[in-house]
Amino acid sequence: LFLATPAAAAATDDGTSERAILALALAGDPDALRRLYLAHGPRIRRFLRGMLGDAAAADDATQETFVRAFRRLTTLRDGDRLVPWLFGIARHVANETRRARRRDAGAPLVADRDEAHADTPEALLVGRETEARIGGVLAGLAEDRRAALLLRIDHGLSYDEIAELLGWSVAKAKVEVHRARLVLRERLAGSDAGEEVP
Repeated sequence: LFLATPAAAAATDDGTSERAILALALAGDPDALRRLYLAHGPRIRRFLRGMLGDAAAADDATQETFVRAFRRLTTLRDGDRLVPWLFGIARHVANETRRARRRDAGAPLVADRDEAHADTPEALLVGRETEARIGGVLAGLAEDRRAALLLRIDHGLSYDEIAELLGWSVAKAKVEVHRARLVLRERLAGSDAGEEVP
């Protein structure tokens, strides 16, 4: 249906508003669906990569997210809320994927590297070690806390949007992101090898 790894492209390259493209997509226009995917697929995939820690799983989950989204477009009430709505679907897909992986393999997901581009072998090694360390810390966070952190720092969603997406109060969204940042800092600094901050 779509490319495995979406390329970045703006939905409004020709001046058409996203709301107009969404209206065309609702009418079943395949080009409009493709444009929505190209516009938002990279962000959704990056979020899923952070949630799942696995590039291939993120590709599959991105596909599933957009399949579900396109089937449910008529349930979207406000076109301006498209991005948080997509992240909500992606979060559910990620949770289902993690549960299925645990059930099928009985092993946690481990971080891998999408691209192995570096100037030197040393830089490649440092990059892999850093990414594995961050991936390990993220994997140690509770799923909702990880989602909140990724939505805030990687995707720039507001606390209001995060709260709505996760079914929390705005205050709880702020607290959870703050706690996730503390865990990330402490563990990356090597000062916390224990349990997650409550």
